[in-house]
Formats: sequence, structure tokens, C-alpha cells
Amino acid sequence: MGRRRKSREFALQVLYQLNITKQDALQVLTQFEGHFLSHGEADEFLKCLVLGVLEHFSELDRLIEKYSENWRLDRINIIDRNILRMALFELLYCEEIPPKVTINEAIDLGKRYGSEDSGSFINGILDRIQNEVVRKPIQPKSVANLKNQRKLKSKR
Repeated sequence: MGRRRKSREFALQVLYQLNITKQDALQVLTQFEGHFLSHGEADEFLKCLVLGVLEHFSELDRLIEKYSENWRLDRINIIDRNILRMALFELLYCEEIPPKVTINEAIDLGKRYGSEDSGSFINGILDRIQNEVVRKPIQPKSVANLKNQRKLKSKR
């Protein structure tokens, strides 16, 4: 399993714990790292996801509620909500991660930890937000494709 995928799983667990216990985020992160990561190993992507979601919590929840037609936020199960929050944080603030990767990882997390319908539910919401709000290219253009486009423009 890839390092970022594992970090996403850990972040989901930490966010779930924070929702249930209402503890301090840094305390929960420190405890989690102490129990589940190798001694002295720090997971910066895990911290980035958890702290980023908490910092932009209101904005992320507004987007989820707006684009989840006929669903109030409190009706979306806690796992799906946290997966959506993490994915939206990545789409909006982690420019180095291609949107297609973020969306696929969120769908996989939903299928693994959510309900039977979580994958398609998460996909629908993230796809709408990607297309209507984020608008980053789903797949980065290849260098060769960019060169071909420049050649076509220069010939005109």
C-alpha cells in the first residue's frame, strides 16, 4: 500500500476519533503516531490532512452540503463526511496531487470503510465539485501534448 494511501486511512481514523471524543487535534495526532507509527516516524501528509481539514472545516462542510443534493450534512454518515472533507481539502489546497488521484482515493476509502453506496455517493459529490468549483484539469497535460499545442499555435 502506498504511503499517501496509508496516510489517508490514518487521517480518516484521526478525524473520526476527533468527531467522537472532541479531544484536542494535536494531542490525538501525537497519541495516534505513538501507537500506530514506527518509533520516531512522523507522517507529514497525515498531519497536513487532519490539520487542513480542521482549519477549513466550515468551508468544506458548506461545499459538501451545497453539492450533496437532498442531503443535510448531519444525515451523511460520519465516515463519508470525513472522506469528503479530506478529498475536498486535497482538491482545493494540495495542488501537487492530481484531482483524479484524490477522487479515486476517496472512492476507494468509501468502498473500504463506508457503506455499500459510499463509493458512488462520494464520487458524485466530488465530481460535481471538481467540475463546478475546483476546475483543475483531471489529468495533467503531458509535456509532449503541450509542445504539440505550441507548434500548432506557432503555425497559425
